[in-house]
Amino acid sequence: MSGTETPVLLACRGLSVSYGKIAAVRSVSMEIREGQVVTIVGPNGAGKTTLLSAMMGLLPFSGEIAYFGESTTRPLGVEKLVRRGMGLIPEKRELFGSMSVEDNLRLGGFDRWRQGQRDQRDTLDEVFGIFPRLKERRRQAAGTLSGGERQMLAMGRALMAKPKLLLLDEPSLGLAPLIIAEIFRIIADLRRRGVSILLVEQNARAAMAVADYGYVMEAGEFALQGPAADLAKNDRVIETYLGIAGADRQTADA
Repeated sequence: MSGTETPVLLACRGLSVSYGKIAAVRSVSMEIREGQVVTIVGPNGAGKTTLLSAMMGLLPFSGEIAYFGESTTRPLGVEKLVRRGMGLIPEKRELFGSMSVEDNLRLGGFDRWRQGQRDQRDTLDEVFGIFPRLKERRRQAAGTLSGGERQMLAMGRALMAKPKLLLLDEPSLGLAPLIIAEIFRIIADLRRRGVSILLVEQNARAAMAVADYGYVMEAGEFALQGPAADLAKNDRVIETYLGIAGADRQTADA
């Protein structure tokens, strides 16, 4: 994996998650290092969101998770993890539709304010710098935004907590191609700003293009892993997830 000198922010060892007798995630191990974008791609139902939820303290698990060097065998809870520097942007975005864009953003920084941090104004300006469209719509109700704008607001709200590691669940879901390109441009920009990212995606092409390292998840297990650039050239990944048949690829390479 690239960047082996940098600290490990999150690591899973033999992590399993079950719903009753049904094993949704089976003994997976992975890590995300400081300064990286790591992606997990795979089909719907592979266990990607379940894994993310366990990492964020929302589901019980067996195995071990290490957060910023401290290991645990039990969920720590969202509030504690946010305080330690993790942020989750769920697939459904979960905004407060009747509240304004700005009020949704300020809620993202509420815990920092409660802990005595008084930099919300500066942080809000930083978020508006990343998402100029949100600044234009700061007084608008969140429920009236477009799908792409709602995704930007969900990302901006998470950034108000100043996370070291951001967990993104299917950020491209339901968005038009041009908006998807904008979202992934922002993901690359966030890494340049020092935010490490774990990206769960069905859009393997976009995910591999922005990631340093990737995992391919199938039926609750990692079927493949490696540097994202290498996975993007893997025949199995190409034919299964990138939508290019082997013959077509050979023609394109000729």
